Amino acid sequence: MDNTTLILCCIIVLLLAGFLAYLFWQMRKSSGSANTVEGGDGNMRGLRLQAYERLTLLVDRIALPNLISRVNQGGIGAKEMQLILTRTIKEEFDYNITQQIYVSADAWNAVKNLKEQNILVINQLAHALPQHATGLDLNKLLLEFLMTDKKGQLHEVVGEVLSYEAKHLM
Repeated sequence: MDNTTLILCCIIVLLLAGFLAYLFWQMRKSSGSANTVEGGDGNMRGLRLQAYERLTLLVDRIALPNLISRVNQGGIGAKEMQLILTRTIKEEFDYNITQQIYVSADAWNAVKNLKEQNILVINQLAHALPQHATGLDLNKLLLEFLMTDKKGQLHEVVGEVLSYEAKHLM
């Protein structure tokens, strides 16, 4: 074999090796992106579960019995207590509003309805009190309402909806 033939054989071998290396690299790259997509689905499931967890916490925090015990203040009027309760509900809700993109429309509507119903109950009962009623009077009236009216237990139903949907993701 002369030098020209030997050089030509080396070039062909190098080109073939380069081509095989290129194919190997492409296969690794595409299998890596497939893993990323699979990981993305797992990541999305994690985000959705986290959203259900946060909304469950929100429901617990705006449940009227829990809210009353957390923000109760002595020596204030019913109107001030009304403002504190409704403002706290709105702030809690607004803080978690982005979670709606991760949960079902039914779950989000349940949370939204709970917020609106709690604010409505607070406002209606506050307006039913005399002008000089205290915050304690409002809280007492709210707790009495919760014990006698089924609407007062809406937070439990919403919590069950969120729990049910989260369990189906697992």
